[in-house]
Amino acid sequence: MEEQGLSSTMRRILLVINCLILAVGVCGGPLMMRLYFVEGGLRIWLNSWLQTGGWPLTLIPLAILYMFRRKSERSDIKLSFITPRIFIASVVIGVLTGLDNYLYSWGGSKLPVSTSSLLIAAQLAFTAIGAYFIVKLKFTSYSINAVVLLTVGAVLLGVRSNGDRPEGVTSKDYVIGFILVLLAAALYGVILPCIELIYMKAKQAITATLVLEIQMVICFAATAFCTIGMIANKDFQKVGGCNLILTKVLTIIGI
Repeated sequence: MEEQGLSSTMRRILLVINCLILAVGVCGGPLMMRLYFVEGGLRIWLNSWLQTGGWPLTLIPLAILYMFRRKSERSDIKLSFITPRIFIASVVIGVLTGLDNYLYSWGGSKLPVSTSSLLIAAQLAFTAIGAYFIVKLKFTSYSINAVVLLTVGAVLLGVRSNGDRPEGVTSKDYVIGFILVLLAAALYGVILPCIELIYMKAKQAITATLVLEIQMVICFAATAFCTIGMIANKDFQKVGGCNLILTKVLTIIGI
């Protein structure tokens, strides 16, 4: 995934930044979501929206990459590399991502962080299966181990569901949450191979700029999907939940 105008050092820096942001999101996201529900938040669509609502931040690295290209190429360089075909495919995947966010938020509202995090980690196994059928990626010993271990982990969690059920959550709600998070993991296991399929069928160089543009379109479509859900649920008329979670977060970090 080469990007003209960028040195190898700059590409490594971008990779490290992406890994750090991903690590922060993966670790902090479930905790913040659970904190919202523990403190009395009820809006599932809002949680879904927040998972991709930061898509405008993608414009920052895109602008930086554009400036690097201008310094090293002609003045008539392309502003965007995404084609209409890739754009449409990204929008479809974005809508599926919005649905996946909703399933994860709904299920996560009924489960403790430990359980929901382990269940959503099962997406690794689902991704391996999805990649096998969608992009013809062969199974390896690592992917087989992931499928077996994560499946066994999910089964064990289901067996001891009464032991870690949050206060106020009925057995029925717990089971529903369990199933929804597993469905979210399975759906995401299809989404990731579909994104890889876009790269394979792109018929153009896969650069950092193109990848960021695809990610931005996917997140924008997912956010738009969740915004429609918020409007239908009249979430914009309920401001108490946002104030509650914001106050709690500021208290925790000492502001």
